[in-house]
Formats: sequence, C-alpha cells, structure tokens
Amino acid sequence: MDSRTVALIRTTFKAVAAEDGGPEKLARSFYAILFTEHPQVRDFFPAALDAQRDRLVKAIAYAVDRLEEPNKLLPFLAQLGRDHRKYGVVAEHYSAVATSLKAAMKAYAGTELWTDEVERAWDAGLGVIADTMISAAEQESTPPVWTGVVVEHREVLRNLAVVRLKLDQPMQYAPGQYMSVQIPSRPRMWRYLSPAIPANPSGEIEFHIRGVTGGWVSPAMVGHTRVGEQWLIGSPLGGLGVPRNTRRKMLMVGCGTGIAPLRAQLMAMTQRRSNPKVDVFVGGHYPCDLYDLETLSQLACENKWLTVTPVTESDENPWWVFGDSEAPEKELPGLQPRQVGQIGKIVAGYGSWADRDVQIVGSPSMVQTTKFRLMAAGMPTANIRHDPLF
Repeated sequence: MDSRTVALIRTTFKAVAAEDGGPEKLARSFYAILFTEHPQVRDFFPAALDAQRDRLVKAIAYAVDRLEEPNKLLPFLAQLGRDHRKYGVVAEHYSAVATSLKAAMKAYAGTELWTDEVERAWDAGLGVIADTMISAAEQESTPPVWTGVVVEHREVLRNLAVVRLKLDQPMQYAPGQYMSVQIPSRPRMWRYLSPAIPANPSGEIEFHIRGVTGGWVSPAMVGHTRVGEQWLIGSPLGGLGVPRNTRRKMLMVGCGTGIAPLRAQLMAMTQRRSNPKVDVFVGGHYPCDLYDLETLSQLACENKWLTVTPVTESDENPWWVFGDSEAPEKELPGLQPRQVGQIGKIVAGYGSWADRDVQIVGSPSMVQTTKFRLMAAGMPTANIRHDPLF
C-alpha cells in the first residue's frame, strides 16, 4: 500500500479510537452488524464477548500501526490466519468481517471524515489483511487444532496451577510462543497460554495458569481441571524467542506466570553448545508468587551464562499462604539475593542495558511500565520485545 492509503486508514482509525469509549463502541458496533447481517457466524463466538472485543481492537491497532512494516505485519497476520482455522473459518467469512468492520468504522467516522477515498483505502487495507490470513491458512499442513489429555494438574497456590498435557500428536512451536486453549467446561471461550517447556517429540506440553478474579475461564482451569479431560489447542502464535544465531547478550523480565515462556527458552538454550550472557529478573507481589524458583535455580547452577534475580513488591507473604509464616525463606543456590520493589524500577536501576536484546512478559500494565522505565534509562525501543497485542 502507498503512503497515502496508509495515512487515510491510520487517520480514521485513530480518530474513532480517540473518542471517549471509542474502541469499545467500535467493537460493539462491529459485532452487532456482523451478527445481524451474517447470523451464521455467531456460533464461532462465545456468549460473552468482553475479552473478544478487547482483543479485536488491540489486533486492529497493532495492524494499523504496522501497515508500513510488512516484515512485522505479514508474519503476524499469517499466524492469525493459521490460528483461525480452529473456528472453521473460510474465505467468505473474511469478507463478512471486512464488510462489517468497514460499516462500523463508517458509522463512527461520520460523513465528513469518511469519504470515497477513505473507503477505497480501507478496502485496500482489509484486502491485504484478509488475503494474507486466507493464504496462510490454505497453505498450512498442520492440524487446525490439537487435542491434549490432562496428565497432571498441580495447584501451586490457591490461584495458580501447573497443568501438563499429552497431545494427540507433537506440535512444533518456538519456545516463547503462545497458543489459544479451550477447556471442555467453557466451549468457544479460548484463552491464550504460553508453554513452559520447549516442543518435544513425545507431544508433552505444560502450562502455568493464574486464576483471574472474576474471570470466566482461568479460575476453572486452576480449580476444576481433572486428569483425563481433553483440552483443545490452536496453532502457535507470537514472535518471542531466541534466534539460534544470536550472539547478543539478553535481558529477560517476567512477572507471575510470565516466567513460563522465558523458562521454555532457557531450557531450550541449555541444549546449545554456547549461549550469550542472559540476565533474568523474575517478579511477583509476594515471595510465594516466585513459584518456579527451584527450576530457575537449577538452570542457573548448571549454566554459567545465566543469572537469575528474584524481585518482590512485598517482603512478606500474605496471610492466606499456608505454612509457618515465621519460617525463614528457603535459600536456593545459583540465585542472586531477592530484591524488594517494583520490578521495572529495579531493572532500570542497573542502567540502560543498551547492549541487550530485551524480552518482557507479564500483565499489560507491568509490560508497559517496565518498557517505559527501560526506555527512560536509555534502552533503544527497537531492542525491546513483548506480546504484540499489549
């Protein structure tokens, strides 16, 4: 697309998104039009659309911001196209989505902003998106969805569990990627999880899951998963991962279950002959949130290139943690002394880390706060990677 087309698309989307409640109104309007004009697609979506609406707007914003960066946008769209096969989506559905999204944009942009030229620009942009996703889906030879049988469910904390599954066939994914997951008690309510172990020929996969208060799916995953039940898993997504030929030193920052995709990468790196220096900061609100320190301790002891620093915002555990709250914290070899404070501030306090490739994984607020603190300390933005939808 030429620069004029990109500018028109970006200007109209930003104008709508800048209005009070604009993104939510746009998403609501889009789904209302889609389900009214094409009622047959309603079965692809869950009854509650809150999470779906939020992710839709973020995906559109990500695409709009990268219309002039095809090296980033096209792989992202191709991954989405492969993932959408799990819904049974075909080419005609993309046309329905494009028509409905354009109608929603036109309704909120108004006649002054929405001209014939703007409409042609959106036709071109949506055409690129649809064609890329359709082509990737049609060329893919892997299954549209994998079935995984739960072989282990271990509650680590009252709101956090480790779930291990055996897939019906091995899945190839890069350590650091994530995938959509559906559990039997929540049909059509897909949630995104990152494997905590690298891909393996035996088809085993492990997820670390924190239950979100008031959430529809994650509390069921944590509290009600049973060994033997079957989960559905979509195609791998995301661009995190350590390039095999990298020699640049790395900085990894993860909070809570955000350590899972980082741990998977570290485990994969141990199989290489040599690695660059890697500094990992793993954080949580309380010491008990650092649930995987024993694994990280073992990795740090066995690999001199790895340094692990625990960080917590509080120096003590909450009242609801079982066990003797007065017992001294277990010391693990190979770890740096635990620091207390906000993880982004502590990491940035070491300096700019300008010679590092950086990965940040955690909640959206944690990712953005840490990113901005590192940038303020002198870290080039191009060196920082995180989930594209944050």
